[in-house]
Amino acid sequence: AARTDLAGAENTEALARAQYRSLHRLVDELDDTAAVLPTHGAGSFCSAPPGVARTTTIGEQKATNPLLAAPDEDTFVRMLLGSLGSYPSYFGRLGELNRRGPAVLAGTPALAPLSAEQVTRLQQSGAQVIDARPFTEFAAGHLPGALSIELRDAFSTWLGWLVDPTRPVVIVRNPDQDPDEIVWQALKVGVEQLAGELTGGVATWQAVGGTVRSLPLVDAAHADPSRVVDIRQKGEFAAGHIPGARNAELAAVTNAELTGPVQTICGHGERAATAASLLAANGHQDVSIITGSPGDWSAAHDAPLEVGP
Repeated sequence: AARTDLAGAENTEALARAQYRSLHRLVDELDDTAAVLPTHGAGSFCSAPPGVARTTTIGEQKATNPLLAAPDEDTFVRMLLGSLGSYPSYFGRLGELNRRGPAVLAGTPALAPLSAEQVTRLQQSGAQVIDARPFTEFAAGHLPGALSIELRDAFSTWLGWLVDPTRPVVIVRNPDQDPDEIVWQALKVGVEQLAGELTGGVATWQAVGGTVRSLPLVDAAHADPSRVVDIRQKGEFAAGHIPGARNAELAAVTNAELTGPVQTICGHGERAATAASLLAANGHQDVSIITGSPGDWSAAHDAPLEVGP
């Protein structure tokens, strides 16, 4: 079952009711052995509610899909709309971009080499610095104001969600990280204002006297629940979190009212680092990154996680 809120709030309920009729037509007309091959990844921001299986069958859906078990259309609509979490901001702009037609590329655009002086000037004129290195290296030392988005499969998602596509982007990476991968992931979510990359990375920046900032890393076992801000999606938080932790989703963390020391946590550390970098760039003075997960905290303390919103 796909989300029905991506075409605007004014269309959400009508599309949910149309989906109810569509799903039941499929269930009524197809054999239980018919394969179901979703065009969106199970558990992705496109699916509702999130799942784990990549493929299924009509029979399996009849037996396990709570939306199909809804006794009537109104109940289905309430359940579907109640399961919808937040989604990347670029979802809202790519539809129109695709309708107009994106820029036609003759080849893979290259990241232009930028000196430390050029990066400084770009920052002063409003450019965003994206640090694609592993988050542990970002924590050890990074350009002031840089945003940590580690290069991995989810790089494009968080880049498209958190970066202003109208502002130039400067990349900081390690030599062993593929610049073409960075470029393609940026372009496919409409981040096209790629000014270039810092030549030589952070080492070169420091060599010419550039200032670096650092963020402390905290092992999950030593997390202070009173300071923990869990930046995962609401559904992830509700499934199990450190007792006493508060939830502020990554994309909205800078809007949360946070005072005093903050320890950010996610499932592995990458999103927690992104959140910490956002808070630090917005002036929060005491932010650290928890390197593990709530499950790691639970195992270390032999204590259950709290379930629920």
